[in-house]
Amino acid sequence: MSNPAGQDSKWLNSDLGWSLGLLVAACGLWGINLGGVPLRDWDEGTYAAIAKAMYRTGNWLYPMINGSPYLNKPPLLEWLIASSYQLFGVSDFTTRLPAALLGACAVPLLYWVGRQVFSQRLPALFSAAVYLTLLPVVRHGRLAMRDGITVTFLLLLLGCLLKARQDRRWALGVGIALGLLALTKGILALLLGAIAFIFLVVDRQYALLRSPYLWSGIALGSVPVFAWYAAQVQHYGPVFLQVHFLLQSVNRVWESVNSNTGPVWYYLLELLKYTWPWLIFLPSGLILAWQKRQLTWSHLVLVGIGIYLSAVSVMTTKLPWYVLPLYPFVSLALGAQLDQLWHRDRPYSKVAVGFLGFLAIAGFAGGAYGSWADSQPVLLAIAVTVGVSFSWAAWWMLRQQQQFITVLLVGCYLSLGLLMSSPLWLWELNEAYPVKPVATLIATHTPPGTTIYTSFPNHRPSLNFYSDRLVLPAGLPDLQRLQATQHYLLLDTAVLNSLQISSQRVLGNAEGFALVAPSTAPTP
Repeated sequence: MSNPAGQDSKWLNSDLGWSLGLLVAACGLWGINLGGVPLRDWDEGTYAAIAKAMYRTGNWLYPMINGSPYLNKPPLLEWLIASSYQLFGVSDFTTRLPAALLGACAVPLLYWVGRQVFSQRLPALFSAAVYLTLLPVVRHGRLAMRDGITVTFLLLLLGCLLKARQDRRWALGVGIALGLLALTKGILALLLGAIAFIFLVVDRQYALLRSPYLWSGIALGSVPVFAWYAAQVQHYGPVFLQVHFLLQSVNRVWESVNSNTGPVWYYLLELLKYTWPWLIFLPSGLILAWQKRQLTWSHLVLVGIGIYLSAVSVMTTKLPWYVLPLYPFVSLALGAQLDQLWHRDRPYSKVAVGFLGFLAIAGFAGGAYGSWADSQPVLLAIAVTVGVSFSWAAWWMLRQQQQFITVLLVGCYLSLGLLMSSPLWLWELNEAYPVKPVATLIATHTPPGTTIYTSFPNHRPSLNFYSDRLVLPAGLPDLQRLQATQHYLLLDTAVLNSLQISSQRVLGNAEGFALVAPSTAPTP
């Protein structure tokens, strides 16, 4: 006689059951309030505009933005967003949906990788759970950007590579994953592929390098990549090669793009700022990886962290989201260390207890001050969640109870859930004026295809996306010249007064800006 309860228990304790549970948990964090805030400048607004042009014109092969060729990156992300537009319409939610869904898949994929390199399930589960509760991973993984899905394809590559040790047919997936990486981030696929290759050498998996499945997969994955690049070269000629490979890829190594630069330790600071509370256990996790350097998981961690961190650190261009491919390797080190703590053979460190206590106090104090200063109840809720969970974890750790790990994981997940459910998760939006009211003003009072010049000093791709117009920054001398010509102007109050423009030419106001008509404006 069958035992349904026993079958359910067996399924829930299977790798498939855990993978589905992790995927559901990830989709909860990646999906909540996904369309609740406007798109961010630069990347989100740019990619959304390219995808909308594809959706409207049907030109999917040659990406365009504001009527001009976009030669910077391969178009896999834009293809996915344009497909989302075709299925569900154009919105903030549908813009972010493809990247968010793929980004969430990285969590069960990391569990799958962990199951290949660890002899037990628990460190793999801890690795995936830590990755799930890292603030930069969740925040950037929700955005319509390439970096979150890059991590997903990297983990797909590593998972297939590890699985191919037992069944060579899995090596076909390595090449497919490399092709997806190349269509997402261009030449970054070479760096990530090099990490996988060096890992194979360090792990002494030489036979896999001779597998026909591996090279067949690489050939298969390369076909769409070479086809797209060949189409661009045939269409644009040397200009594409110069812009795509030199200006937008190689030059980032020794030149800063848009003044985005920093010291060589920039990404170490990113880890220091945004990996709490797991940073407490990272040094011991890295030491453990070095001590166990004869094991496969250690090879993967040390090779991945060593090569990728070194490569992005020496680049002159520094951006916070460039560090995302590092987090799976960091999470594996943390998963191994948390497994050691779970099966501890020595008392827990009082230093770690002290750090948790300090974080609890900081959470209470910072959240309370923020909620009082900004009148944001959600900040108080986050502060209470962080303070209570970290205090409780410190208490369990002080009592030498392994439950502190579970408390930390649950507390971090709930805190991130509260943050993502509020508008606060995309705090960069506070760096400029609210974009949607200004975009509505422009779209209402200007004809389609109009170019507007603004006194705001920075280019805002999100404004172009929402208004369906091209809005270009201009200095005061240019605005003085343009205000007497057939051009619409978007001016802040100070510049409006400086130019002494008649109020009769002001079509409307929004967020401190006035839309000024030409002396003889065409009918919208």
